Amino acid sequence: MNDAQGFPAFARQQRSTRGRSWWARAWVQAMEDTSLDSDQLRKGRRYANSGQVGTITISPGRIAATVYSPEDTYESVVHVDELSAEDWRRFSEQVAARSGHIAALLDGEMPHDLVEAAADAGVTLLPGIGDLDPSCTCDAWELPCQHAAALCYQVAWLLDADPFVLLLLRGRTRESLLDGLQASEQASELTEPGISVAEVLAAASAELPDVPDLPKKVGLDDLAVTAVEPPEGIGPAVLQLLVLDAARRARAILNALLHAIPEPQPLDEWQDTIRLAADFLELTTPLTEATGQDLALGIQAWRYGGAPGLDVLEHTWTPNPADLNRARTGLQAADVTASDNRLTIGTDAQVRLDRNGRWHPYRLVDGVWTPAAPPSIDPFVADW
Repeated sequence: MNDAQGFPAFARQQRSTRGRSWWARAWVQAMEDTSLDSDQLRKGRRYANSGQVGTITISPGRIAATVYSPEDTYESVVHVDELSAEDWRRFSEQVAARSGHIAALLDGEMPHDLVEAAADAGVTLLPGIGDLDPSCTCDAWELPCQHAAALCYQVAWLLDADPFVLLLLRGRTRESLLDGLQASEQASELTEPGISVAEVLAAASAELPDVPDLPKKVGLDDLAVTAVEPPEGIGPAVLQLLVLDAARRARAILNALLHAIPEPQPLDEWQDTIRLAADFLELTTPLTEATGQDLALGIQAWRYGGAPGLDVLEHTWTPNPADLNRARTGLQAADVTASDNRLTIGTDAQVRLDRNGRWHPYRLVDGVWTPAAPPSIDPFVADW
């Protein structure tokens, strides 16, 4: 089966070759970190913006395009390792664990916490330094040459528009991934084909302590209260989402037990409120009314950085002075002021260090410090 897809050539334009989305920027960073010649990158950016790259063909593990230059025409190719079947199984479990992941992918977003969860499960989705293998029919020895660099820069534009491009590169088309997720949901498959649910539960229970027998089953007539009205605003649609969320969280915990990966971090009531609102847009209004608080900033912080992102939005703490000083020294060319775990650059930019060692970028918007991008271990590469 040929899963190759062609993308029309970009016209001449002036556009940032860094990419707008965080996953496109990660792609560009992997390519630039591999390069030993900044001049080739500079020429590649010029080629990308001048419309000299032809139709881009992307297939599992391979990107190819014809690049036109004044002196000749060249064929540039970039190879990327495909994920194994086992990798895809673990990745699909992470996607299915939270309904918001599928919705975000279909909406052209690559959730940061999905990539991190996949990495925790041993699946590296985004390429790193040395993971891109460029080649070209030109006689340049640099890797990448200007032609392959131009191709990579334009792929970042494709990634901005559709994160499924990255998944195709790693070996799955949009259709095959979604069909697999749908089939998994319909069949309630929790593990690899060939392993029954009974076997899964047996394997999981072998690692768990003994539990007392369940109480005797009773009928509704035996109960003092046979019907309870749900709280105001919690109708059938909301209850269905809550049941779906509970089922998927249970599956994530079971997956952690079976594959010896970290279990989802326990959340307090407020964190779980923000998580639910971030995962299910339908719950934002009832949760806002129930709490009497504006959840917008919390939702934005959660989508960028999960629980640590929410923590740095709402709390300060005192980090190791050496960590703060290193970051402050690296930003010494700017007007930097420090307060607890926060470094303010100038008057409207800030980075906040979380307890896991990541820096969260913030911008001052209408007098309110607002989460601006996903966190990074390096405070100097924050891109607002």
